Amino acid sequence: MGSYSSNFLRLLSYTKRLTHHVNQGRHHQALVLFQEIHSSLSHSLDPFIFPLALKSCAFLHCPLLGASIHSLTLKSSFITNPFVACGLVDMYGKCVSISSARQLFDEMCVRNVVVWNSMISLYTHSKNMQNALQLFEAMVELPNASTFNTIIMGWLEIEGKLFDALAFYRKMWEMSLKPNLITLLALLRACVGIAALDLIKEIHGYSIRNDLDAQPHFRSGLVEAYGRCGCLDKAHLVFESIGEKDVVAWSSLISAYALHGMANKALEIFEQMAMSNVKPDEITFLGVLKACSHSGLANESRMHFSRMHSYYGIEPNGDHYACLVDVLSRAGRLYEAYEVLKGTKIKATAKAWGALLGACRTYGEVELAEVAGRALFEIEPENPANYVLLARIYASKEKYEEAEKVTREMKERGVKAVPGSSWVI
Repeated sequence: MGSYSSNFLRLLSYTKRLTHHVNQGRHHQALVLFQEIHSSLSHSLDPFIFPLALKSCAFLHCPLLGASIHSLTLKSSFITNPFVACGLVDMYGKCVSISSARQLFDEMCVRNVVVWNSMISLYTHSKNMQNALQLFEAMVELPNASTFNTIIMGWLEIEGKLFDALAFYRKMWEMSLKPNLITLLALLRACVGIAALDLIKEIHGYSIRNDLDAQPHFRSGLVEAYGRCGCLDKAHLVFESIGEKDVVAWSSLISAYALHGMANKALEIFEQMAMSNVKPDEITFLGVLKACSHSGLANESRMHFSRMHSYYGIEPNGDHYACLVDVLSRAGRLYEAYEVLKGTKIKATAKAWGALLGACRTYGEVELAEVAGRALFEIEPENPANYVLLARIYASKEKYEEAEKVTREMKERGVKAVPGSSWVI
Protein backbone atom coordinates (compact mmCIF):
# COMPACT_ATOMS: atom_id res chain seq x y z
CA MET A 1 0.00 0.00 0.00
CA GLY A 2 2.87 2.34 0.89
CA SER A 3 4.58 1.80 -2.47
CA TYR A 4 1.34 2.55 -4.38
CA SER A 5 0.77 5.71 -2.35
CA SER A 6 4.35 6.85 -2.96
CA ASN A 7 4.06 6.30 -6.73
CA PHE A 8 0.71 8.07 -6.80
CA LEU A 9 2.11 11.13 -5.03
CA ARG A 10 5.16 11.20 -7.32
CA LEU A 11 2.89 11.00 -10.38
CA LEU A 12 0.67 13.76 -8.99
CA SER A 13 3.70 15.98 -8.45
CA TYR A 14 5.01 15.24 -11.95
CA THR A 15 1.61 15.98 -13.49
CA LYS A 16 1.40 19.36 -11.74
CA ARG A 17 4.88 20.30 -12.95
CA LEU A 18 4.09 19.12 -16.49
CA THR A 19 0.84 21.10 -16.54
CA HIS A 20 2.67 24.22 -15.35
CA HIS A 21 5.33 23.90 -18.08
CA VAL A 22 2.71 23.49 -20.82
CA ASN A 23 0.52 26.34 -19.56
CA GLN A 24 3.54 28.64 -19.41
CA GLY A 25 4.62 27.71 -22.94
CA ARG A 26 7.78 25.90 -21.80
CA HIS A 27 7.25 23.05 -24.21
CA HIS A 28 10.89 21.85 -24.42
CA GLN A 29 10.98 21.48 -20.63
CA ALA A 30 7.60 19.76 -20.72
CA LEU A 31 8.83 17.07 -23.12
CA VAL A 32 12.04 16.52 -21.15
CA LEU A 33 9.94 16.08 -18.02
CA PHE A 34 7.57 13.70 -19.83
CA GLN A 35 10.52 11.47 -20.79
CA GLU A 36 11.68 11.55 -17.17
CA ILE A 37 8.19 10.54 -15.99
CA HIS A 38 8.05 7.69 -18.48
CA SER A 39 11.46 6.32 -17.54
CA SER A 40 10.80 6.41 -13.79
CA LEU A 41 7.08 5.60 -13.63
CA SER A 42 6.47 3.55 -16.78
CA HIS A 43 4.28 1.00 -14.97
CA SER A 44 2.01 3.49 -13.21
CA LEU A 45 1.27 6.17 -15.81
CA ASP A 46 -2.20 7.64 -16.06
CA PRO A 47 -3.92 9.21 -19.09
CA PHE A 48 -3.68 12.81 -17.85
CA ILE A 49 -0.03 13.27 -18.82
CA PHE A 50 -0.46 12.22 -22.46
CA PRO A 51 -2.61 15.13 -23.72
CA LEU A 52 -0.11 17.54 -22.14
CA ALA A 53 2.86 15.93 -23.88
CA LEU A 54 0.97 15.77 -27.18
CA LYS A 55 0.15 19.47 -26.93
CA SER A 56 3.86 20.26 -26.61
CA CYS A 57 4.65 17.97 -29.55
CA ALA A 58 2.10 19.82 -31.67
CA PHE A 59 3.50 23.21 -30.65
CA LEU A 60 7.13 22.25 -31.35
CA HIS A 61 6.22 20.25 -34.47
CA CYS A 62 7.72 16.94 -33.29
CA PRO A 63 5.93 14.22 -35.32
CA LEU A 64 8.34 11.39 -34.45
CA LEU A 65 8.04 11.97 -30.72
CA GLY A 66 4.28 12.33 -31.17
CA ALA A 67 4.16 8.95 -32.91
CA SER A 68 6.16 7.41 -30.04
CA ILE A 69 3.66 8.81 -27.55
CA HIS A 70 0.88 7.36 -29.72
CA SER A 71 2.52 3.92 -29.36
CA LEU A 72 2.70 4.39 -25.57
CA THR A 73 -1.02 5.17 -25.40
CA LEU A 74 -1.75 1.95 -27.31
CA LYS A 75 0.47 -0.12 -24.98
CA SER A 76 -1.09 1.51 -21.92
CA SER A 77 -4.64 1.04 -23.27
CA PHE A 78 -5.34 4.77 -23.00
CA ILE A 79 -6.25 5.26 -26.65
CA THR A 80 -9.98 5.17 -25.78
CA ASN A 81 -9.63 8.06 -23.34
CA PRO A 82 -11.34 10.99 -25.10
CA PHE A 83 -8.75 13.56 -24.02
CA VAL A 84 -5.88 11.35 -25.18
CA ALA A 85 -7.71 10.76 -28.47
CA CYS A 86 -8.29 14.50 -28.84
CA GLY A 87 -4.59 15.20 -28.23
CA LEU A 88 -3.56 12.61 -30.82
CA VAL A 89 -5.91 13.98 -33.50
CA ASP A 90 -4.66 17.51 -32.86
CA MET A 91 -0.99 16.44 -32.89
CA TYR A 92 -1.27 14.53 -36.19
CA GLY A 93 -3.20 17.36 -37.79
CA LYS A 94 -0.58 19.96 -36.83
CA CYS A 95 2.59 17.85 -37.16
CA VAL A 96 1.87 15.46 -40.03
CA SER A 97 -1.24 16.26 -42.07
CA ILE A 98 -4.95 16.78 -41.66
CA SER A 99 -5.58 13.62 -43.70
CA SER A 100 -3.48 11.62 -41.18
CA ALA A 101 -5.53 13.11 -38.35
CA ARG A 102 -8.75 12.23 -40.18
CA GLN A 103 -7.57 8.65 -40.73
CA LEU A 104 -6.88 8.29 -37.01
CA PHE A 105 -10.22 9.90 -36.21
CA ASP A 106 -12.10 7.49 -38.51
CA GLU A 107 -10.36 4.47 -36.93
CA MET A 108 -11.35 5.40 -33.38
CA CYS A 109 -13.99 3.18 -31.82
CA VAL A 110 -15.00 5.72 -29.17
CA ARG A 111 -15.40 9.39 -30.12
CA ASN A 112 -17.05 11.86 -27.81
CA VAL A 113 -17.93 15.45 -28.69
CA VAL A 114 -14.46 16.67 -27.66
CA VAL A 115 -12.81 14.45 -30.30
CA TRP A 116 -15.31 15.57 -32.95
CA ASN A 117 -14.61 19.21 -32.07
CA SER A 118 -10.87 18.63 -32.36
CA MET A 119 -11.20 17.25 -35.90
CA ILE A 120 -13.59 20.03 -36.95
CA SER A 121 -11.17 22.59 -35.51
CA LEU A 122 -8.35 21.27 -37.71
CA TYR A 123 -10.52 21.82 -40.77
CA THR A 124 -11.58 25.34 -39.77
CA HIS A 125 -8.01 26.40 -38.96
CA SER A 126 -6.98 25.31 -42.45
CA LYS A 127 -10.01 27.25 -43.83
CA ASN A 128 -11.50 24.03 -45.18
CA MET A 129 -15.05 24.92 -44.20
CA GLN A 130 -16.59 22.42 -46.60
CA ASN A 131 -15.10 19.42 -44.77
CA ALA A 132 -15.75 21.05 -41.40
CA LEU A 133 -19.45 21.41 -42.22
CA GLN A 134 -19.67 17.89 -43.64
CA LEU A 135 -18.20 16.52 -40.43
CA PHE A 136 -20.57 18.68 -38.39
CA GLU A 137 -23.55 17.24 -40.26
CA ALA A 138 -22.20 13.70 -39.73
CA MET A 139 -21.82 14.04 -35.94
CA VAL A 140 -23.33 11.17 -33.99
CA GLU A 141 -22.78 13.09 -30.75
CA LEU A 142 -24.85 16.17 -29.97
CA PRO A 143 -22.77 19.27 -30.77
CA ASN A 144 -22.05 21.65 -27.90
CA ALA A 145 -21.23 25.36 -27.70
CA SER A 146 -17.56 24.66 -28.48
CA THR A 147 -18.58 22.96 -31.76
CA PHE A 148 -20.47 26.05 -32.86
CA ASN A 149 -17.75 28.41 -31.64
CA THR A 150 -15.19 26.55 -33.75
CA ILE A 151 -17.26 26.89 -36.92
CA ILE A 152 -18.30 30.50 -36.24
CA MET A 153 -14.65 31.51 -35.78
CA GLY A 154 -13.73 29.51 -38.89
CA TRP A 155 -16.17 31.60 -40.96
CA LEU A 156 -14.75 34.81 -39.47
CA GLU A 157 -11.29 33.97 -40.79
CA ILE A 158 -12.58 33.88 -44.39
CA GLU A 159 -13.18 37.16 -46.14
CA GLY A 160 -16.80 37.84 -47.00
CA LYS A 161 -18.24 35.13 -44.75
CA LEU A 162 -19.46 37.22 -41.83
CA PHE A 163 -23.11 36.48 -42.57
CA ASP A 164 -22.34 32.74 -42.62
CA ALA A 165 -20.94 33.13 -39.10
CA LEU A 166 -24.12 34.89 -37.97
CA ALA A 167 -26.31 32.24 -39.63
CA PHE A 168 -24.50 29.55 -37.65
CA TYR A 169 -25.09 31.54 -34.47
CA ARG A 170 -28.84 31.49 -35.25
CA LYS A 171 -28.62 27.74 -35.84
CA MET A 172 -27.09 27.43 -32.39
CA TRP A 173 -30.26 28.90 -30.90
CA GLU A 174 -32.41 26.61 -33.03
CA MET A 175 -30.66 23.66 -31.37
CA SER A 176 -31.38 25.14 -27.92
CA LEU A 177 -27.68 25.73 -27.19
CA LYS A 178 -26.81 28.79 -25.13
CA PRO A 179 -23.91 30.95 -26.37
CA ASN A 180 -21.00 31.29 -23.96
CA LEU A 181 -18.40 34.06 -23.56
CA ILE A 182 -16.29 32.74 -26.46
CA THR A 183 -19.37 32.82 -28.71
CA LEU A 184 -20.08 36.43 -27.78
CA LEU A 185 -16.50 37.54 -28.37
CA ALA A 186 -16.55 35.92 -31.81
CA LEU A 187 -19.90 37.51 -32.67
CA LEU A 188 -18.64 40.97 -31.73
CA ARG A 189 -15.94 40.54 -34.37
CA ALA A 190 -18.63 39.84 -36.95
CA CYS A 191 -20.70 42.81 -35.76
CA VAL A 192 -17.72 45.14 -36.17
CA GLY A 193 -17.30 43.95 -39.75
CA ILE A 194 -20.90 44.65 -40.80
CA ALA A 195 -21.93 47.36 -38.30
CA ALA A 196 -24.86 45.26 -37.04
CA LEU A 197 -26.09 47.54 -34.27
CA ASP A 198 -29.23 45.53 -33.42
CA LEU A 199 -27.16 42.38 -32.95
CA ILE A 200 -24.64 44.24 -30.77
CA LYS A 201 -27.50 45.33 -28.52
CA GLU A 202 -28.84 41.77 -28.49
CA ILE A 203 -25.42 40.41 -27.47
CA HIS A 204 -25.02 43.11 -24.83
CA GLY A 205 -28.44 42.36 -23.32
CA TYR A 206 -27.82 38.61 -23.34
CA SER A 207 -24.44 39.09 -21.61
CA ILE A 208 -26.08 41.10 -18.80
CA ARG A 209 -28.90 38.58 -18.30
CA ASN A 210 -26.42 35.69 -18.15
CA ASP A 211 -23.70 37.38 -16.04
CA LEU A 212 -21.16 37.33 -18.88
CA ASP A 213 -20.67 41.08 -19.23
CA ALA A 214 -18.20 41.59 -16.39
CA GLN A 215 -15.23 40.21 -18.34
CA PRO A 216 -13.00 43.22 -19.26
CA HIS A 217 -12.03 41.81 -22.65
CA PHE A 218 -15.71 41.44 -23.57
CA ARG A 219 -16.49 45.00 -22.50
CA SER A 220 -13.57 46.28 -24.56
CA GLY A 221 -15.07 44.41 -27.51
CA LEU A 222 -18.39 46.15 -26.85
CA VAL A 223 -16.64 49.54 -26.80
CA GLU A 224 -15.14 48.81 -30.20
CA ALA A 225 -18.39 47.42 -31.63
CA TYR A 226 -20.54 50.35 -30.47
CA GLY A 227 -17.84 52.77 -31.61
CA ARG A 228 -17.72 51.28 -35.10
CA CYS A 229 -21.47 51.77 -35.40
CA GLY A 230 -21.22 55.42 -34.38
CA CYS A 231 -22.82 54.92 -30.95
CA LEU A 232 -20.05 56.84 -29.20
CA ASP A 233 -22.12 57.68 -26.10
CA LYS A 234 -22.89 53.98 -25.64
CA ALA A 235 -19.23 53.06 -26.23
CA HIS A 236 -18.12 55.61 -23.62
CA LEU A 237 -20.74 54.36 -21.15
CA VAL A 238 -19.50 50.76 -21.45
CA PHE A 239 -15.90 51.99 -21.16
CA GLU A 240 -16.71 53.81 -17.89
CA SER A 241 -18.25 50.60 -16.51
CA ILE A 242 -14.90 48.77 -16.80
CA GLY A 243 -13.21 48.63 -13.41
CA GLU A 244 -9.58 47.95 -14.28
CA LYS A 245 -9.19 49.63 -17.67
CA ASP A 246 -6.34 47.99 -19.56
CA VAL A 247 -4.61 49.08 -22.76
CA VAL A 248 -7.20 47.24 -24.89
CA ALA A 249 -10.09 49.20 -23.36
CA TRP A 250 -8.36 52.58 -23.76
CA SER A 251 -7.28 51.77 -27.32
CA SER A 252 -10.82 50.70 -28.28
CA LEU A 253 -12.28 54.02 -27.14
CA ILE A 254 -9.53 56.10 -28.78
CA SER A 255 -10.06 54.23 -32.06
CA ALA A 256 -13.83 54.73 -31.86
CA TYR A 257 -13.50 58.52 -31.68
CA ALA A 258 -10.73 58.54 -34.28
CA LEU A 259 -12.89 56.59 -36.73
CA HIS A 260 -15.59 59.25 -36.62
CA GLY A 261 -13.23 62.21 -37.04
CA MET A 262 -13.36 63.37 -33.40
CA ALA A 263 -9.62 63.88 -33.17
CA ASN A 264 -9.60 66.23 -30.19
CA LYS A 265 -11.68 63.81 -28.13
CA ALA A 266 -9.46 60.87 -29.14
CA LEU A 267 -6.32 62.79 -28.18
CA GLU A 268 -7.92 63.92 -24.91
CA ILE A 269 -8.63 60.28 -24.01
CA PHE A 270 -5.05 59.38 -24.94
CA GLU A 271 -3.78 61.95 -22.44
CA GLN A 272 -6.15 60.56 -19.78
CA MET A 273 -4.71 57.14 -20.50
CA ALA A 274 -1.17 58.45 -19.92
CA MET A 275 -2.26 60.04 -16.61
CA SER A 276 -3.77 56.70 -15.57
CA ASN A 277 -0.30 55.11 -15.96
CA VAL A 278 -1.47 52.67 -18.61
CA LYS A 279 1.28 52.16 -21.18
CA PRO A 280 0.05 52.49 -24.77
CA ASP A 281 0.89 49.87 -27.40
CA GLU A 282 1.08 49.89 -31.20
CA ILE A 283 -2.74 49.63 -31.49
CA THR A 284 -3.17 52.70 -29.28
CA PHE A 285 -0.83 54.75 -31.43
CA LEU A 286 -2.53 53.57 -34.58
CA GLY A 287 -5.76 55.04 -33.21
CA VAL A 288 -3.99 58.28 -32.28
CA LEU A 289 -2.37 58.61 -35.72
CA LYS A 290 -5.66 57.86 -37.47
CA ALA A 291 -7.32 60.58 -35.41
CA CYS A 292 -4.66 63.03 -36.55
CA SER A 293 -4.97 61.83 -40.13
CA HIS A 294 -8.76 62.16 -40.30
CA SER A 295 -8.60 65.72 -38.94
CA GLY A 296 -5.51 66.91 -40.81
CA LEU A 297 -3.38 67.40 -37.69
CA ALA A 298 -0.02 67.00 -39.41
CA ASN A 299 2.19 68.49 -36.68
CA GLU A 300 0.47 66.51 -33.94
CA SER A 301 0.85 63.36 -36.03
CA ARG A 302 4.60 63.90 -36.36
CA MET A 303 4.90 64.54 -32.64
CA HIS A 304 3.04 61.39 -31.63
CA PHE A 305 4.89 59.29 -34.22
CA SER A 306 8.21 60.44 -32.78
CA ARG A 307 7.03 59.97 -29.21
CA MET A 308 5.92 56.41 -29.96
CA HIS A 309 9.51 55.31 -30.62
CA SER A 310 11.59 57.71 -28.52
CA TYR A 311 9.51 57.65 -25.33
CA TYR A 312 7.69 54.31 -25.39
CA GLY A 313 10.16 52.21 -27.41
CA ILE A 314 7.49 51.02 -29.87
CA GLU A 315 8.71 50.29 -33.39
CA PRO A 316 6.29 51.70 -35.99
CA ASN A 317 4.83 49.25 -38.49
CA GLY A 318 3.50 49.75 -42.00
CA ASP A 319 0.11 51.04 -40.81
CA HIS A 320 1.74 53.70 -38.61
CA TYR A 321 3.86 54.93 -41.53
CA ALA A 322 0.79 54.93 -43.80
CA CYS A 323 -1.12 57.15 -41.34
CA LEU A 324 1.77 59.62 -41.08
CA VAL A 325 2.27 59.74 -44.85
CA ASP A 326 -1.47 60.21 -45.33
CA VAL A 327 -1.77 63.19 -43.00
CA LEU A 328 1.34 64.88 -44.40
CA SER A 329 0.16 64.29 -47.96
CA ARG A 330 -3.30 65.67 -47.25
CA ALA A 331 -1.65 68.78 -45.79
CA GLY A 332 0.30 69.29 -49.03
CA ARG A 333 3.62 68.39 -47.41
CA LEU A 334 4.35 65.91 -50.19
CA TYR A 335 8.14 65.92 -50.10
CA GLU A 336 8.09 65.60 -46.33
CA ALA A 337 5.86 62.55 -46.75
CA TYR A 338 8.26 61.20 -49.36
CA GLU A 339 11.20 61.61 -46.96
CA VAL A 340 9.25 59.58 -44.39
CA LEU A 341 8.79 56.82 -46.96
CA LYS A 342 12.46 56.83 -47.88
CA GLY A 343 13.46 56.64 -44.23
CA THR A 344 11.29 53.69 -43.23
CA LYS A 345 13.08 50.78 -41.58
CA ILE A 346 10.53 48.45 -43.13
CA LYS A 347 9.19 48.19 -46.67
CA ALA A 348 6.54 50.86 -47.21
CA THR A 349 3.06 49.51 -47.87
CA ALA A 350 0.80 50.09 -50.85
CA LYS A 351 -1.47 52.10 -48.54
CA ALA A 352 1.35 54.57 -47.80
CA TRP A 353 2.44 55.00 -51.42
CA GLY A 354 -1.23 55.21 -52.45
CA ALA A 355 -1.80 58.09 -50.04
CA LEU A 356 1.11 59.96 -51.60
CA LEU A 357 -0.02 59.24 -55.16
CA GLY A 358 -3.56 60.43 -54.41
CA ALA A 359 -2.25 63.66 -52.90
CA CYS A 360 0.00 64.20 -55.92
CA ARG A 361 -3.13 64.34 -58.07
CA THR A 362 -4.76 66.83 -55.69
CA TYR A 363 -1.74 69.12 -55.68
CA GLY A 364 -0.67 68.55 -59.29
CA GLU A 365 2.74 67.12 -58.38
CA VAL A 366 3.86 65.06 -61.39
CA GLU A 367 7.45 64.23 -60.45
CA LEU A 368 6.59 62.62 -57.11
CA ALA A 369 3.53 60.99 -58.65
CA GLU A 370 5.80 59.09 -61.03
CA VAL A 371 7.96 57.88 -58.12
CA ALA A 372 4.91 56.79 -56.10
CA GLY A 373 3.27 55.18 -59.13
CA ARG A 374 6.37 53.14 -59.97
CA ALA A 375 6.62 51.97 -56.36
CA LEU A 376 2.99 50.85 -56.48
CA PHE A 377 3.51 49.01 -59.78
CA GLU A 378 6.15 46.91 -58.00
CA ILE A 379 4.13 46.28 -54.83
CA GLU A 380 0.78 45.47 -56.45
CA PRO A 381 1.36 45.08 -60.20
CA GLU A 382 -2.18 43.82 -60.86
CA ASN A 383 -4.05 46.77 -59.34
CA PRO A 384 -5.46 48.81 -62.25
CA ALA A 385 -6.30 51.84 -60.08
CA ASN A 386 -2.62 52.78 -59.73
CA TYR A 387 -2.05 52.85 -63.50
CA VAL A 388 -5.25 54.78 -64.14
CA LEU A 389 -4.47 57.38 -61.48
CA LEU A 390 -0.92 57.99 -62.69
CA ALA A 391 -2.15 58.28 -66.29
CA ARG A 392 -4.73 60.85 -65.20
CA ILE A 393 -2.11 62.88 -63.34
CA TYR A 394 0.01 62.98 -66.51
CA ALA A 395 -3.03 63.93 -68.61
CA SER A 396 -4.03 66.73 -66.21
CA LYS A 397 -0.65 68.34 -66.93
CA GLU A 398 -1.04 67.71 -70.67
CA LYS A 399 1.69 65.06 -70.63
CA TYR A 400 -0.33 62.88 -72.99
CA GLU A 401 2.62 60.85 -74.26
CA GLU A 402 3.54 59.77 -70.72
CA ALA A 403 -0.11 58.99 -69.99
CA GLU A 404 -0.29 56.81 -73.09
CA LYS A 405 2.88 54.94 -72.03
CA VAL A 406 1.32 54.09 -68.67
CA THR A 407 -1.88 52.89 -70.37
CA ARG A 408 0.17 50.79 -72.78
CA GLU A 409 2.24 49.32 -69.96
CA MET A 410 -0.97 48.41 -68.16
CA LYS A 411 -2.24 46.52 -71.20
CA GLU A 412 1.11 44.80 -71.77
CA ARG A 413 1.03 43.50 -68.19
CA GLY A 414 -2.47 42.15 -68.79
CA VAL A 415 -4.05 44.43 -66.19
CA LYS A 416 -7.66 45.34 -66.92
CA ALA A 417 -9.48 48.34 -65.53
CA VAL A 418 -12.51 47.39 -63.47
CA PRO A 419 -15.72 49.15 -64.59
CA GLY A 420 -17.21 51.52 -62.05
CA SER A 421 -20.19 50.50 -59.94
CA SER A 422 -22.35 51.92 -57.19
CA TRP A 423 -23.62 50.22 -54.07
CA VAL A 424 -26.86 50.96 -52.28
CA ILE A 425 -27.03 49.66 -48.73
